[in-house]
Amino acid sequence: MTRHARVHTVPLPARERRSCELSSRPPTRELRGSVICYRGYRLRGLPRRRLELPDGVVTVLLQFSGTVRTGSPSAEHGSLVAGLRRTAVLAEHGAHLEGVEIILYPLAAYTIFGLPMHELTDTVVRLTDLLGPRAQRWLDRLVCCPSWESRFALIDRLLVWRLRSGPPHRPEVGFAWRALHRSAGAAPVENLVSELGWSRRRLERWFDQQVGLPPKTLARVLRLQRALRLAESDISWAEVAATAGYHDQPHFDHVFKAMVGCSPSQFRLARRRGRHPRALDRIPHQVTSVEISGIDAFLQAAPAIGRQAAG
Repeated sequence: MTRHARVHTVPLPARERRSCELSSRPPTRELRGSVICYRGYRLRGLPRRRLELPDGVVTVLLQFSGTVRTGSPSAEHGSLVAGLRRTAVLAEHGAHLEGVEIILYPLAAYTIFGLPMHELTDTVVRLTDLLGPRAQRWLDRLVCCPSWESRFALIDRLLVWRLRSGPPHRPEVGFAWRALHRSAGAAPVENLVSELGWSRRRLERWFDQQVGLPPKTLARVLRLQRALRLAESDISWAEVAATAGYHDQPHFDHVFKAMVGCSPSQFRLARRRGRHPRALDRIPHQVTSVEISGIDAFLQAAPAIGRQAAG
């Protein structure tokens, strides 16, 4: 079945000379399980500062115009690749931004870029540093496409080619990664080690190489994402903590603040105050971002977030 791009324009007051066009679609069938989605964006007059949460994926931005300031230390980037993160990071962009975002599972990113994934962990690198001149050729071809759908179709072809020609991941790593992902981080690492017949250290070493985070750290990120999804339904934080598998609410509060940089209640308040919060989320059915402009608690937390990511 052919999938077509879904274009969504965020409504804004007619008197304002601003616009926000977002277009998204899943990848072609051959890429499912490797690529989560594509999202095209065209923002005019909409500068934003937001907090990007640990999400367990690798993000590729192909920028047609504008730049993004992010990372630790913070720097301006055009087209970039962001690896898995253990803690939240600040990101901001100016009034005008246009491009395409590709969300990859980490094992696919390992094959596409052909480098140890720990080199991307908690960092942002220029796409040209990974793909060389090919990155600019990809960008030039995408800019010339007449529609979002034609851009997504081109990306389908480019990624299929990279996945066919790049280094494969270890099947044991794929098995353990899928078990953690399906269980939202609840699968005990000790059980995975036993099922594989590997030592714990061996599993950690291969995860470092092909995923970018140790299994237990990845499980922590996936558990946080489950908690954030649950919190969108407005249930109490105590219920969120219990359902997501934390020992108790104090344990959840401690982990949340260490990974996000603020308390759960501060986060929920900022999420509610944001403009079109769901439009900020970059991954279907996940909470990935929150707008932080004017939220003092986040601004105070920002330096600590950067230090955690750097560590």
